[in-house]
Amino acid sequence: MNKVLRLDSRSVSLLILVCLWVLVIAGLAILKPAALGGAMLTSVLQFSTILALVALGQSLVILAGGAGIDLSVGGAVSLSAIVAMLLLKAGMPSVLLPFACMGAGLLLGLFNGYLVTRLRILPLIATLGTFFVFSGLALALTGGAAQSGVPQWMLSWGRGVWFSIPVPFLTATIPVFVLAAVVLGYTAWGRWIYAMGHNETSARLVGIPVDRTRMILYALSGLLAGVAGLVSLAWLGSGRPNIGQNLELESLTAAMLGGIGIFGGRGGVGGVFAAVVLLITLKTGLLQLNVNTVWQVGIVGALLIVVLLADRFYQNRR
Repeated sequence: MNKVLRLDSRSVSLLILVCLWVLVIAGLAILKPAALGGAMLTSVLQFSTILALVALGQSLVILAGGAGIDLSVGGAVSLSAIVAMLLLKAGMPSVLLPFACMGAGLLLGLFNGYLVTRLRILPLIATLGTFFVFSGLALALTGGAAQSGVPQWMLSWGRGVWFSIPVPFLTATIPVFVLAAVVLGYTAWGRWIYAMGHNETSARLVGIPVDRTRMILYALSGLLAGVAGLVSLAWLGSGRPNIGQNLELESLTAAMLGGIGIFGGRGGVGGVFAAVVLLITLKTGLLQLNVNTVWQVGIVGALLIVVLLADRFYQNRR
């Protein structure tokens, strides 16, 4: 019965997100109909690729409970891209660039996991600290300058479009979301994650390796940030030390808006995917209407507060 209720709750969340998306599109059609078209679809999905990868990692960490959160994702995206480009300039073969970018992200995620699971630092404090470390290193290593020299074969992938759909969205974002949905819904490891989020003490008592699982989840969050950094390189053609700016806020908003419970144990990746598309569509629409980017960040922050208040109301009603 609980499982049926949980599935119904997810369906309602998805329906709400779809309705909100339709409202955004309808508003844009009324205010600026010329903006709608294949070019806007490509732009929305291109920006969605980076945010979706980061939001998925964020969601997995939160889903496992334990006050889990990863505020360092933006810094990890920037630093992984910069490290990969610096290694390329130091003589690394270009074919190893994707592995360097993803490997850097993985190591950054493992460092977060070590701070949380081994040193027992509160995740909020640990990842806030590493956010400043990662972002600061990305700026310090480059002096704030973009690092050019991305190989042409990567640009062909990163800027490729298939029927108005960006190739990275098809080859990176969709596969990892499908894989995450399968793991969470049909494997014992997925049930471990939900059990940890629902009641960590009970999860430990039944033999679930909580610390090891949480370490892996932080590593996966870092790995997905590394993939997002790779996409940014292939799309923009350079490594930018500030490419991850505001991703921590936006990924957290996407996770909460997508139905991930702030205390863990509730939610699914389908809602997160829909929330990402909604957020990017909203930001793109505001950009088309010449709304200042400062206001865009403010709107995302306000949306996050509303979602958290709604989640608290839901928990109190339960």
